[in-house]
Amino acid sequence: MKYRLGDICTITKGATGIMKAIPGPYTMIALGETDKTHIEYQFDTKAVIIPLVSSTGHGHASMKRVKYCEGKFALGNILCAVIPNDEGFVLAKYLHIYLHWNREELLVSQMKGMANVSLPMNRIADVMVTVPSIDKQREIIELEKQLVEKEIEADNLFADQLDQLENLNQAILQEAVQGKLVPQDKNDEPASELLKRIKAEKAKSGKKEKPLPPIKPEEIPFEIPESWMWCRLGEIAELKSGNQYSYPKSDIGIMFVKVGDMNSEGNEIEIKTSSNYFERDSIKKSDLIPTGSIIFPKRGGAIATNKRRLVKSEPILVDSNTMAVIPYREISIDYFYQWFTTIDLSKLGNDGVIPQVNNKDLNPILIPLPPLSEQKRIVMEIEKQLAKTKQLKQHIIANQQATEQLLKALLHQAFEVEEMETA
Repeated sequence: MKYRLGDICTITKGATGIMKAIPGPYTMIALGETDKTHIEYQFDTKAVIIPLVSSTGHGHASMKRVKYCEGKFALGNILCAVIPNDEGFVLAKYLHIYLHWNREELLVSQMKGMANVSLPMNRIADVMVTVPSIDKQREIIELEKQLVEKEIEADNLFADQLDQLENLNQAILQEAVQGKLVPQDKNDEPASELLKRIKAEKAKSGKKEKPLPPIKPEEIPFEIPESWMWCRLGEIAELKSGNQYSYPKSDIGIMFVKVGDMNSEGNEIEIKTSSNYFERDSIKKSDLIPTGSIIFPKRGGAIATNKRRLVKSEPILVDSNTMAVIPYREISIDYFYQWFTTIDLSKLGNDGVIPQVNNKDLNPILIPLPPLSEQKRIVMEIEKQLAKTKQLKQHIIANQQATEQLLKALLHQAFEVEEMETA
């Protein structure tokens, strides 16, 4: 039979401000996946824990999880504890399983608010739940345990497959920069001629640069084809840092990119959006990061994220936490980008409290330089190979999602059987 949750359970709001929790011996249930601790406990029982606010912030109703806890625990004040009045009638663990796996229909659908989305406790009390016999409840608890174990096994398998795929991607890039991905063409102009033209172009500009040290044999990490050249980054590219500009803002104009703008999910390689724009006509040309550049974080923990973005559409401005590397025109920006993604910037720079990389760290980096024609062939082959691994990744993710849906369906089927039997 179905019962109103408020008629078979006591629903109590948490009493502890999550930010005010004082670390102690008792678990304090929080909204996120990881709980905290507290010096006092509020409950000593078995309970289902339901969030009273959306899991994903303003304007969107969502609930990532319903939790279960037993024993002595504290509870954050944006959650509530649902405690069965009689464990001989309904088990707290059964209720947890029922509410967690049906949370979209039973709980998320009851959230209200346009900006601050919340779930009132009186709506939780009105939720109708199916309560089979205690023996059936225990069967469902055991079934869920087995399904969760299967889900963990499947997740580990899929994670291993995705790791192997990422290793394959790295191997493709490594072969590319070692001259092993595409065959050499004896008709290609050697990279030494390419380097000569770059040096001549730099000499015409009249810019004074600090000489880079010659490359010693012991620095060379691997062999490259005869038509290639080892050179230092500073020989074939310029580095430029951003600033905190005070140009007039505009709804359209020149995009001002911060490190946070590179935090979008997925494998984007080009900057798509920004939070700020400046008036185009007021900006000094010398401040602009030109198209054909790569921007990346230069300080803080973001260095380790390996975020790299191409500037392709039009010039931009970047903040003081961001740096750009600008290859000379004789270099394929797409080849340079693929090579640059193999460099772990977190291993460069200072060892201070805040990690940081500067020109002195980047300019000496060795780059294997192929002939320009081969650079273009390499990029085409990389794109071809990575397109295949992308398809494999999508297939793995689809299998993972299908497995999750199958496990959920099996559990929902158990609930539906009980509802039919108790109807």
